[in-house]
Amino acid sequence: MKRLLALLLLCSSAAAVAQDRILIYTRSYTADGKGYIHGNRASSVVALEKIAAELKIPTDNTDDPIVFTPENLKKYTVMVFSNSNNEAFSTQAQRDAFKGWIEHGGGWVGIHSASGNERNWDWFAQMVGGRFLMHPKKQQFTVKVVDPKFPVMQGVPSEFTVTDECYFTKRFSDTIHPLLTVDTSKLDVTGFKLDRKDFPNPLPIAWWHEFDGGREIYIALGHDNSYYEDPVFDGILKRAILWAAKKQ
Repeated sequence: MKRLLALLLLCSSAAAVAQDRILIYTRSYTADGKGYIHGNRASSVVALEKIAAELKIPTDNTDDPIVFTPENLKKYTVMVFSNSNNEAFSTQAQRDAFKGWIEHGGGWVGIHSASGNERNWDWFAQMVGGRFLMHPKKQQFTVKVVDPKFPVMQGVPSEFTVTDECYFTKRFSDTIHPLLTVDTSKLDVTGFKLDRKDFPNPLPIAWWHEFDGGREIYIALGHDNSYYEDPVFDGILKRAILWAAKKQ
């Protein structure tokens, strides 16, 4: 009887640990107060919480890096850095906790300015797959799906037009698999301080890879609030979460 009870307790404990949970993280902070803070964070959180509810996955939403401890992060199978920017963490211990979570198989989803987090931490840029550098003025451009068979892209039109900021990123990881690209020769780069020739064309603006034990997917689109009421974009986010959680 005691052995049966112990087995039941063990199974119960394992189930609790294995239960999916999503951390939605939106911190945008710099010590000097000069970093850009996106006004779309609240809209993105509403959309992500709705998606999670449809998937029957509980969520926590915060912009406080105090949650990044090894013990607390054990609760989460997926993290979504939703329009977070600048200094994601305030201590080295928090960085170490996040890195350890990735190394233990965590699934990470980055939206829009998430590639602008931790700009002085090379490991983070490698984990994302690239680091935000600059974008031309907000404008309309065509996005092309380059891997329609990848689960996250299922149901997405092969080409579609958006009005957004086209993010140019540097330090691409060699392991990324592009999902969405833009023909940069068709962009209006008036006032743009970078040479487009220094970047690949077509330019990846969404990709996935598996890095340091984790699963990572990044989508550079998402500047305007209207994205988070768009069924195509929300579908991409939903499938990205499922993929990061290893359910696709």
